[in-house]
Amino acid sequence: MERKDELTILGKKTEYKQDYAPEVLESFVNKHPGNDYWVRFNCPEFTSLCPITGQPDFAEIRISYLPDMKMVESKSLKLYLFSFRNHGDFHEDCVNIIMKDLIKLMEPKYIEVTGIFTPRGGISIYPYCNYGRPGTKYEELAQYRLRNHDL
Repeated sequence: MERKDELTILGKKTEYKQDYAPEVLESFVNKHPGNDYWVRFNCPEFTSLCPITGQPDFAEIRISYLPDMKMVESKSLKLYLFSFRNHGDFHEDCVNIIMKDLIKLMEPKYIEVTGIFTPRGGISIYPYCNYGRPGTKYEELAQYRLRNHDL
C-alpha cells in the first residue's frame, strides 16, 4: 500500500540543488504493475553546461518508460533535471546519466531518453538511449526501437 509520508518533496517548499543531484529522485508504488503502459515526461527547458567551455546548453528532454513496481515522482524528477543546470557534461552523457539514474531508482521494464538540444555552432545534437530488461520481451523492444529510432 502506498503511503504519502514516503514522499518527502511533494507538497513541501522547493529547494533547488546547485549541481547534479540524483539523491532528489523519489519513487512511489505502481498500482498497476501487471499492465504494460507508457508514462511520458517532457522537459522543454532542460539546461546543462558544456564541460569544455562552460557555456550553457539548452534542450528538450523526453523520457518514456514502462513501469514495473515503482514509478518516478514528477516533482522529484523536475528537481533532478533542474540539478543539471550547473553541471558540465556532453549532451550524450546527460541522456545516458538520466536513463541510468532512473533505471537505478525504478527498475522499469523499459525506458528511453531523448535529448533534443538546440544548435550551437550551427549543429543540433539529438542523443537517444534506451534500455529493456534483459531476458524479457522488453529487451527485444529496446533492440527494435534502437534499430528503428527516428525523431
